[in-house]
Amino acid sequence: MRPRLIIIILLLSISGLLKAEEKPDSTVATVRPVFAAYTAEFGSAHLTDTYLTPLKYIGWHTGLDYSRYQAMKFSPEKWTMRLHANIGVDKTDNPARNASMWSVMLSLDWGMMRKFHPLPGLTLAAGGSTGIDAGCLYNARNGNNPASAKAAWTVNLTGYAAYKFNICKLPVTLMYHPTIPVTGVFFSPDYGELYYEIYLGDTFGLVHGAWWGNYFSLDNLLTADLHLGDTNLRIGYRGKIFSSEVNHITTNIFTHSLVLGISGDWISVNPRKGVPSKVSMIQAIY
Repeated sequence: MRPRLIIIILLLSISGLLKAEEKPDSTVATVRPVFAAYTAEFGSAHLTDTYLTPLKYIGWHTGLDYSRYQAMKFSPEKWTMRLHANIGVDKTDNPARNASMWSVMLSLDWGMMRKFHPLPGLTLAAGGSTGIDAGCLYNARNGNNPASAKAAWTVNLTGYAAYKFNICKLPVTLMYHPTIPVTGVFFSPDYGELYYEIYLGDTFGLVHGAWWGNYFSLDNLLTADLHLGDTNLRIGYRGKIFSSEVNHITTNIFTHSLVLGISGDWISVNPRKGVPSKVSMIQAIY
């Protein structure tokens, strides 16, 4: 019995040593899916620009919007980024409805946010972004100077609140994302200054420092993503407020719109490397 016991102990010891010498594949690839949303906007617009006319114009608004969220490479569990682009077109009429004013505005911004999880299913994020806005208001009734150009570079406060819940068996993500500029610079000519004069070289006083006293903007986006499958149906509301006052020129652009589009998570796979055997997936929003 003793020799057999000794042999069993030796075999168990050798097996343990072999297992200890094995180097397990502990490499875990971090995958950061991209959460993207493509939406269209339809709603109302209210325009005022005293460089063109003292009257308030009211009409319709439409636009296209793209948002891209992804966890950062450093500390992906805590930090996420957002790339955002929007183009809006407004067509409005004066109170007498005998003149029209158009507005075309393009915005592009990028920012980083720190995520927090105060409650199950709830994610809060806060951070900053920087972006540019450019566009033009056009009123054909003004013969000499029918256009009012807009351009700005701003540093913004931004963040979001996202909450996951179910309606019956349908998963839903409710999300609110505001963006508000804090400082920056923006373009504005003098009151009554022709753009032809600027073309001839009168460029003094065209760039102004932006702060909440002369430049205020707020982009409110409230959405609900209905998780119908791999792609989500996104519905929501966007309210944009823009107001500036400099050189005795007041500009107000207010829009309210219904948001409708699709959203979802996308993962890029390198065909030469394939899919890793062990993956740690870091969601951009949650």
